[in-house]
Formats: sequence, structure tokens, C-alpha cells
Amino acid sequence: RNKYLLPSADETSSKIIIGTLPTLPVAKSMMGPGLLAQLVVEKICDHLPVHRQQQRLERDGIKLPYSTLNDGFAKTAALITPIYRALVTEVLNADYLQADETSVPVLDKDKKGSTHRGYYWLYQDNVNKLVVFDYQPGRGREGPSEMLKDFYGTLQTDAYSAYNSIVDTNNISLIHCLAHARRYFADAIYSDRERAEYVLGQLQLVYQIERDSRALNHDNEKRAALRQKHSLPILQKLGIWMEDQYKQVLPQSPIGKSLAYSIKRWDKLCAFVYDGKLHPDNNAAERSIRATVIGRKNYLFAGSHESAKRIAMLYSLIATCKLHNINPSLWLKHVLTVINDHPINRIKELLPHIWITKQK
Repeated sequence: RNKYLLPSADETSSKIIIGTLPTLPVAKSMMGPGLLAQLVVEKICDHLPVHRQQQRLERDGIKLPYSTLNDGFAKTAALITPIYRALVTEVLNADYLQADETSVPVLDKDKKGSTHRGYYWLYQDNVNKLVVFDYQPGRGREGPSEMLKDFYGTLQTDAYSAYNSIVDTNNISLIHCLAHARRYFADAIYSDRERAEYVLGQLQLVYQIERDSRALNHDNEKRAALRQKHSLPILQKLGIWMEDQYKQVLPQSPIGKSLAYSIKRWDKLCAFVYDGKLHPDNNAAERSIRATVIGRKNYLFAGSHESAKRIAMLYSLIATCKLHNINPSLWLKHVLTVINDHPINRIKELLPHIWITKQK
């Protein structure tokens, strides 16, 4: 900041003036919005652990202690916490969500010499292209039950039993993922090729109808009508065939298990045909959760339960940026520049999908 001598008629009363210091993302820190955004994006989006970022900076002649970089990452997560909460509210206001979960090793002070298996739970609104990750120490129903307590609508999941008790107590309609059912038959093809290939062929016809609908850019109403005209008869016929074939195979054989899985859940697997906004599978959510799997292989574990919660928040916002084709570095740098001066009652304006509309 430039300093100036303020002229005065009385030379004895002259004083030095200096420009006001701009608001910094982190008080008393020289780490600016650009560097903080880079730290987050390189770890969450590019899966580069902090210590590797430190090594890369040192090659450019910039020596920063690991503790300083790690502290900058943590404080950035703290700054965007209100934005994450606004994102959670947006997602839970949807009437159709996909859910999935994946494990993450977490260092635990109570388990010296080993890691605790925590879980990232994902909730994705495919209609508005919004993603929320929620870290929980376990895979029990407590996490999704708390998260979805105010959600009303359709929830699409794999067949994990934790979701069943949630829909029993909440106003939630549960449907399942057709791709999960298909994988059982793909795995069974070497034990009973004829039956497995028949099922895969019928499901391929259903997915071809989905591709045709996307190519024609159908709205939800037209897509539902197309599904009920063409997909529903295929699925009804296939369901009857499965029940008949199950009587002819060994229950514990690969094809027997595949048939049993689908027969038990057939209504929930076929529910998508009645509503054009629903997807036949959970593949969109699985694509979003893939980033955590790649990151886990690189940074190996989260340093603590609190660290895992911070990472979940950042994964949520970066994944939402990705679905809206937003450069996460530009978005996060802007957020960190203005967030300390931004009114809390307008924090929703900083959500990626709302921010990008204002840039246009």
C-alpha cells in the first residue's frame, strides 16, 4: 500500500495516510484468494495431496511450510461452510434425489496404528445438477436418516438396506437402480450364458429407448409416454420370464442370485417408466462419487473426522461446478475474494450454479 503525506497549512500537524487494507480471506495471513483456491482445486479436483503441492511450489522457488498450506486448506473450508449449508438446503428442496455412499479411511486418535473406516454419503439432484457429500463415521442409517428427515419425494438408490428404514418413517418413495441389477447378469454370463445374454439383450433395448429419447430432446412428459409405450411392455415381459426361469435354476448359482435380486425389487427397478424426470439407474451419482475414489488412492486417508467433513463440503461444491461446466478455480477465487464482506442472508448468490448465471 502506498503511503502519502497529507499536506496541511500547519506543517507540524501534517500526517501520513495509507490506503485501507482490502479484506483478506484469512485474517493475518498473506495467502490470497488465488493461492487458497489453487490449494483446494488441486487437491479436490486434481487429487494432488498437499505435500505434493508443497513440493511443486518449492520447485518454483516458493517455500511454504506444510502446516501453513494445510491450515490454509482448513480455513478455506471453514469460509465456505455457509455456502455448503445453502447447497444442502437447495438439494433437499428437490423432489427427486439419487443417493450412494463410499468408504474413506480416517486417522482416529483412538485407533493408533490403524485407520477408521468412515463414509461419504452422496445426494444428487440431477434435475438442477446439484451435489452434496456428507461425511459420517459409519455406514448405518443414522446419517441418511438425519440428512433426509425433511426431504419429500423420490429417492433412487442401490439395494442397500439402510435406506429401507428411512422411507418407512419419511414421506419418501424409494426406487432402485437398473444398472445394479444388470451387473449381476453381466457377472453371471460365464455360468449361464443363454439366460444372462437374454436379460442383457432386453435391458439393452430399454437403454436404446433412453438414448433415442435424449437424441430427440424429449421433455419429461414425452419421455414418460415413450417409456410406457415401448419400455414398459419389454420390462413386464422380462419380469414374468424371470419368475419362470427362477424355478428352473439353482438358487445359489450366479444366475439364480441374479434373478432373485431383480425379482425381489422388480417394481422399484421399473418405477422410472412412469415419470420422465427419473433416471433408469444411479450412474449419474456414481460418476460424481468417482472423484472421491481417485482422491482416496492419492491422499490415502483423511487426517481426522473433522478433516473428512471439510473434504466432503469441498467435494460437494467442486462436483456441482463440474456438472455446470464451471471452472472451479475461477468460482472459488471469486468466492474467497468477497465472502467476508458478503451479506449472510444473500449467501445463496455464491452457489456455483447461481453465480455463473450472474456472470453471463
